[in-house]
Amino acid sequence: MVMSQWFLYIARARTGRYYVGITTEPDRRIQDHNKGKGSRMAVNQGPFTLAYVSPPLADQSTARKREMEVKSWTRAKKKKLIKGEIEWAQTFLA
Repeated sequence: MVMSQWFLYIARARTGRYYVGITTEPDRRIQDHNKGKGSRMAVNQGPFTLAYVSPPLADQSTARKREMEVKSWTRAKKKKLIKGEIEWAQTFLA
């Protein structure tokens, strides 16, 4: 059985808001959002552009944990991650 790699992604809506999600195929997921499949936010505030993709994550469970954490961040912290002002690995050090 082939294990899929999971990614956390941050999409930017036309309104400038950020959407955080997880997927095995970030580019395809953005296309799905822009076709109205998935989040209500995409329908109301789309189209989305892909602003950030994490390094591959171990599994869906790890990706979901990171998603919940990043969703709790301030907009400013998400923006720093997108701009490369903070490193992915540094954001999750205990």
